[in-house]
Amino acid sequence: MNFLRWENDHYISTAVINRPPANALASDLIREVDGWLDAVEHDDQVRVLLIHGEGRFFSAGADIKEFTQVKSGAEFSKLAEKGQQVFERMEAFSKPIIASIHGAALGGGLELAMGCHIRYVSETAKLGLPELQLGLVPGFAGSQRLPRYVGFAKAAEMLLSSDPITGVEAVQWGLANKAFPEEEVHEKSKALALKLAGKSPVSVEAALELLQYAKTADFHDGVAREAEIFGDVFVSEDAKEGISAFIEKRKPEFKGQ
Repeated sequence: MNFLRWENDHYISTAVINRPPANALASDLIREVDGWLDAVEHDDQVRVLLIHGEGRFFSAGADIKEFTQVKSGAEFSKLAEKGQQVFERMEAFSKPIIASIHGAALGGGLELAMGCHIRYVSETAKLGLPELQLGLVPGFAGSQRLPRYVGFAKAAEMLLSSDPITGVEAVQWGLANKAFPEEEVHEKSKALALKLAGKSPVSVEAALELLQYAKTADFHDGVAREAEIFGDVFVSEDAKEGISAFIEKRKPEFKGQ
């Protein structure tokens, strides 16, 4: 089954996440995002990429039930590494990628959005990394990208509290570019995509390459360490309790083990 469908028109490739009810970011969906990039990377008829979610959400998190099928910390680390590779490919992509976010971008969904070059959000959207609520940590480079956008203190607050922020706050904090009423966000995102599609593909690609130099070696070291810690934390008793509590819709009781 395809969870990501896309179509190309007017130099724009528009992808829609369609994995009801919450567009949860399962490994299959991540592979399909990678396949989308494969399909458009060398297509001269595509100059800009735009991604948004079908239904109520952009993507309301990772697929927690998929986590229950992972047998070891090493396997969990590999799952993280794959997501990291795809989202890093997005950020380093030769064509602009715009995320049009409504409803919610949480956990893996926000990590996907942070891999895009530009984020337009609805004013009421919820953006956050709630992994600690489950006794886990972000695994798709969220712990490294978030502080780049919002600064250390706000990233610490978002991570440690697990509380989401609104689209308006996301713009104020530097996580998103602009916020609009929910019924306008996709239209505004499309208008930006059309504007960027009118630029020279040669200079756009050059500008995107130059932006990559803003990332330090520490960023890549941190991403690698995140994958390791993702696996280490996964095998803790607290993580098992957090995942079980989420599935059973109850409050977890963490014991520090």
